[in-house]
Formats: sequence, structure tokens, C-alpha cells
Amino acid sequence: MVAKLKDEIKQDKPFTSLQAEVFLNLMRTADALARGAEEILKPVGLSHTQYNVLRILRGAGEHGLCCREVAERMITRDPDVTRLLDRLERRGLLTRSRDSKDRRVITVRITSAGLKVLKDLDGRVAQYHRKLLSHMHKGELRKLVQLLEAAREP
Repeated sequence: MVAKLKDEIKQDKPFTSLQAEVFLNLMRTADALARGAEEILKPVGLSHTQYNVLRILRGAGEHGLCCREVAERMITRDPDVTRLLDRLERRGLLTRSRDSKDRRVITVRITSAGLKVLKDLDGRVAQYHRKLLSHMHKGELRKLVQLLEAAREP
């Protein structure tokens, strides 16, 4: 579907629908935003998905979350959350522990090293967000948030 829409742009044809035009613009915007974020994350060896997991765990606090809860809160779904967590654990950025009462439950917690990585990134990420969206005033940004949330509703 995305390939078809991109072909329409290359050929200067009108979009097949307003929804198609919105969809393509959302995809192009998401890609542009992600590329800029990757430039910030790459020097510290994190993917956008790994960064997202660390932020989720920082928000969870010392209690951590079970693996399923981490997967549910992720921005983009990863079919293999276990391997994603394995990589972060090998780097010492998170820990996993089995529940003593129910061994099926594995709790994931961010480590102090993981917190330090996030703290070191916080300023650069915030600056990137400000730079990227500084041309829009608060009213426009709030409206954009509302529209994007509405677009995700079933």
C-alpha cells in the first residue's frame, strides 16, 4: 500500500483518497522524526526500540514490569521482545528476575547504568524535540496531539 502511494507522488497523480494522502504524510513524518532520533541514539549504541524499553522501565520505577507489560507499552511492536531484553541485559542496562511465587512471571527492571544512559540522553532528546517542533505554537501542538490520538482510535 505504501509503495502504491509513493508511486502516486512520483507520477504527480492525485491521491486515491484524502485518507491515502493523510496516511502517506503520517508515514513520511514518522520516518523523518525517527531518522533524527536515530542520530542521537546511534553514538550510545541504542536503537529506537531499545531506547523506548529503557524509558518504559524508568517510568515503572523500582518495581519494574513483567515482560508482557513492557511489550504492551512499546511504541512499535517487536515480535521478539525476549531477544531485545537479552541485548539490553548483556549491556548491563536492565535486569530480569523470576517471581518466587510464580516462576512464569519475569520482572524486568532498569539498572543504574540504564538510568545513566537515559540521563545522558535526556537533554539531547529534549533539544531535538524543541528544535524539530519549535515552528509550531502550543495550540497547534495540542491540536496535533488530539488529531493523532483520534487517528489511533478504532
